[in-house]
Amino acid sequence: MTIHRRNFLKQGGLAAAGILTLRIPALAATQKPYQGVLQPTHNIPADKSIDAAWIKSLYERGETTVYRKSANELKFIGMPAGGLHAGTVYLGGDGRLWLWQVYNDPREGIDPKTVLWNDGKQEVKVRNRDGACYVEPAIAANKRVLDQGFALKIESGGQEWTKELKEDDWQEVTFEATYPVAVVRFKHNALPVEVEMFAGGVFVPLDADDSALPATVFDIRIKNISGKDVKVTLAGWLENGARKVSAKDGEGERRNQVVRGDGFITVQGSFAAADGSSNRPDDGYTAITLAGETGFANTNAQPWPVTSAYFSTHSEAPATGAPSGILNGGIATETKSLAPQASTSSRFLLSWHFNHPLEKLHGKLKDTEGGFFYAARFKDAAAVGSYLARHLDRLWGATLRWRDTWYNKSTLPHWFLERTFLNIGTLATANTYRFASGRFWSWEGVNACEGTCTHVWQYAQAMGRIFPSLERDTRQRTDLGIAMQPDGGIIFRAEFEGRPAIDGQAGTILRIWREHCMSADNKFLTQNWPAIRKATQFMLAQDKNGDGLTDTPMENTLDAIWEGEIAWIAGLCIAAARAAEKLAEDAGDKAFAKICREYADKGGRNMSQLFNGEYFIHRPNAAHGRSKLGSYNTCHIDQVYGQSWAFQAGLGRLWNKEETLSALRALWKYNFTMDVGPYIKTHTGGRPYAVAGEGGMVMNTNPKNEEKAYGDNVTWQLGYFHECMSGFEHQVASHMMAEGMTDEAMVLTRVIHDRHHAARRNPFNEIECSDHYARAMASYGTFITACGFDYHGPKGEIRFAPAIEQPVFSAPFTAAEGWGTYSQENQSGGSRTCELELGYGSLRLKTFKTGSAAAWKKVTVQLNGKTLKATLRQADGTSTVELADAVRVLEGQKLQIQFS
Repeated sequence: MTIHRRNFLKQGGLAAAGILTLRIPALAATQKPYQGVLQPTHNIPADKSIDAAWIKSLYERGETTVYRKSANELKFIGMPAGGLHAGTVYLGGDGRLWLWQVYNDPREGIDPKTVLWNDGKQEVKVRNRDGACYVEPAIAANKRVLDQGFALKIESGGQEWTKELKEDDWQEVTFEATYPVAVVRFKHNALPVEVEMFAGGVFVPLDADDSALPATVFDIRIKNISGKDVKVTLAGWLENGARKVSAKDGEGERRNQVVRGDGFITVQGSFAAADGSSNRPDDGYTAITLAGETGFANTNAQPWPVTSAYFSTHSEAPATGAPSGILNGGIATETKSLAPQASTSSRFLLSWHFNHPLEKLHGKLKDTEGGFFYAARFKDAAAVGSYLARHLDRLWGATLRWRDTWYNKSTLPHWFLERTFLNIGTLATANTYRFASGRFWSWEGVNACEGTCTHVWQYAQAMGRIFPSLERDTRQRTDLGIAMQPDGGIIFRAEFEGRPAIDGQAGTILRIWREHCMSADNKFLTQNWPAIRKATQFMLAQDKNGDGLTDTPMENTLDAIWEGEIAWIAGLCIAAARAAEKLAEDAGDKAFAKICREYADKGGRNMSQLFNGEYFIHRPNAAHGRSKLGSYNTCHIDQVYGQSWAFQAGLGRLWNKEETLSALRALWKYNFTMDVGPYIKTHTGGRPYAVAGEGGMVMNTNPKNEEKAYGDNVTWQLGYFHECMSGFEHQVASHMMAEGMTDEAMVLTRVIHDRHHAARRNPFNEIECSDHYARAMASYGTFITACGFDYHGPKGEIRFAPAIEQPVFSAPFTAAEGWGTYSQENQSGGSRTCELELGYGSLRLKTFKTGSAAAWKKVTVQLNGKTLKATLRQADGTSTVELADAVRVLEGQKLQIQFS
């Protein structure tokens, strides 16, 4: 199906809002043909002309982003609202679920389609992996696969109202975009009540198992805002979704039945096949559960639309229905009386169970044979609902506590917290799987580019910090196991490839260091050290001339094999060598640590050879010159990515600081624009991940207007150079933040945020090669550098040196065994108070580090009021507090550190 691009997408963006005045030069008249094509000149303005007041506003705490019915901002919203790796179930802008990509659909993307887009010269077909859902975002009303919802009966002063919790029935509906739990509010001037719906999946950082429940929680709170008593009854329903896609009349029947337990009631839907089979992708179960109170079930909920009669119709007898019909299971609460200003709440759980991993993965991916992880824990959807109902106070309580910790206890801007975190929702989509074996596995984007690709996933910083056990297992089981070749090369798509990618190899070593640091002890490192050493040796061996700059032609994330010495690849390998040095030290392998240190030192010195006086480049292979595609003397977005990674992992400075800053400034000058329209209109061939009127950082530009700038053989991959891919942009933003270019980092992150405003498209879906692209989880890295966070679990070390200066700074953190809030306050006289408050689990601590003030002479450390012995030392702009004995800070406790 071909759909034309909507006109409204031509509007949006900051420029269209009148905030900016851009001076964009026209194309030079002296263009020259290159391979028969008119060569476009570089046309990104050096002067960004950004309003200084607007930049200042980016640092303000502000308010949570709220999308509104009255502003027509709800139709594209699709927040992943289920558990990790349990398919894609979207929470819509009015609180109803949609999409339901839980049926193991092999089609690419969340809304498989092809659209037409004018690339500046002609209309071109855009597939899902090319940005179809960016150009034409999916609309909730068109993708409500299952009938689902809630209705409220209200009685007061002799009047009665029945309203569904949906956009059409209320004057105003608002959506508070705080992943993993959104708040949807319903208001109507003619009604005596207001409704708040807290909805999302169970999401508890560090608890990867219980965060993977195939279920959505609806915590619905009703308040009497009138001066009279009010009676309310709440009901929810869910269509039986078994064999929803494939069943035909005569093949069997859908069945609903009631399951009651201690403190909960469930209606589960299933399908009874006439031939007894249950092996289709959509064979399984759906269920709705009311937890924590008594209620009335109805296995065949009618009538529709909902009227007051619905609330008095109850039948717990098993019900059946033909495949061509709709069989709804519903549950209503008891009627509750509310005095003026009083509130009540009910918690409904919607769960699903479809244990049929994609057939197209069978054979190559052995783990599919055992089914999904959640199915190994639970026999059906009712069992999921039962488990969640029995543990709801603990699991939903921790989920809400995390939401409060992330959004409410921080002093960072709300919009910044939203954009840097929400991409982890990718883990709760059909982009990722976890099998019964425990193995984590992923595409790059939904159903596109298989194999948990190393050169993509190495950008994604979020999962390693929020669910480190999944990353550790993937390093050990897949990268150092299934994908490891005898020579140490790591096949970059494991079972789905046959060769390593050099950037993926280096990135995997860097992730191994991160995973070690996010561990409670050295067990992960010691178990895997021989394989880690071998993987590092393979990487070091790709420097054929021994100058510390990788020069072996190998695959990279831009899907080509480049010849020569390439700054971004060489830099990544230098960073990985430094990480391997640290790993070797912790493993007690001093000899190998020395080898890695010498490589990193030499490479760091020689990186200057790839600096052209303004930015880092790609030095051609002497034998082949520029015969093949490459970035050469152009300005490439990843040119100092290795240093960016080093700041993520606490590895320090790798090469010349001033040259690195110059490179970042060049990216800002030559690649960043507040309106990509003029650039993509003249530099065609790229995919529309940012369109006219929107800001972004272009992947690769030719600021010197060189002829044949990208080599003699311009292959299809050249199209990548003209795009804005958010994962790459996020890694640059995180690097800029770490280097003190905070304004640039904030602006770059904000334009990505604005590109995904709900008036334009789904705020929760950053697209590259298909939907919910894994690389976009690089956004979490900008949060890491904003906090100046570093952590080494086995050593009990933690560091905070905020890049965003505030008199009082507060932000969340995660460690190996717990998470909580870090805060610091600068006081008169130059003293500072720092505090670590544990919201979950525990934190083992021996060493605390922060940015120093030379005048500090004394430190006092207290844990819950008890003074601990500690020493203070200062060096290289860092104050280090060393405790005499390691302590364990427990959930609910506070550790305070006073510098004076």
